[in-house]
Amino acid sequence: MGQLLKVGGLKKHFTVHNGLFGEKAVVKAVDGVDFEIGRREALGLVGESGSGKSTAGRCVLRLIEPTEGTVLFDGVDVLKADREGLRKLRRRMQIIFQDPFASLNPRMKVGEIVGEPLYVNGLARGSELKDRVAEILKKVGIGPEATGKYPHEFSGGQRQRIGIARALSVKPELIVADEPISALDVSIQAQVLNLLKDLQEEFSLSFLFIAHDLNIVRYFCDNVAVMNRGRIVESGRAAEVYNNPKDPYTKALLAAIPIPDPRAKAGAR
Repeated sequence: MGQLLKVGGLKKHFTVHNGLFGEKAVVKAVDGVDFEIGRREALGLVGESGSGKSTAGRCVLRLIEPTEGTVLFDGVDVLKADREGLRKLRRRMQIIFQDPFASLNPRMKVGEIVGEPLYVNGLARGSELKDRVAEILKKVGIGPEATGKYPHEFSGGQRQRIGIARALSVKPELIVADEPISALDVSIQAQVLNLLKDLQEEFSLSFLFIAHDLNIVRYFCDNVAVMNRGRIVESGRAAEVYNNPKDPYTKALLAAIPIPDPRAKAGAR
């Protein structure tokens, strides 16, 4: 398959002010993270809230500037790219956000939201742009009549599909999916997850799939990396980590997964 993304020694430290006299403290949100993603592979970055997984994903895309480290995308150092170089790279690296409503501009119609990346990158204009938008929306299960509507006119699951369409519009190679189904109703989660699975197959996508649920990661991802307090404490093939966890933190995450059987013992797998 070949390697698409290689992250080495990634760190993001925040300086915060505490107390009456404004004493400074350093919060090490991401503290030396290494991982790789192959072409058409999905890596699950797992951990509880505050573990640093979302910050790491944003650092990869330089939505947040890392403190130090290297991010090589197809051999190009993302952290050394200038403004124009980064713009070109971002056509190939997109993100799906956790909250499908907050990530969509409420003053823009769906056609404008999905078409904007195409227009800004000079990929389509006029009638071609409208056709491309309709085609992309169809891929995610949204009808062409949606183009003239606003985000608030849709359900949470539909809004997330629109967010997926926006990310897909520029034909990226890597998608950072930041807990893309956690804000959705349970009945909708499986639909969106299966949609992402189908799109990965159709468009040969690679994913950095950020989640807190190891069950979802086991289903969707080839590999998994478990984060705790800014560091990766365990990594490997998803099925192997799930069936034979080594680190106590990974074992605790697995034990916390609810079992849909009242007769089953807590922590049993």
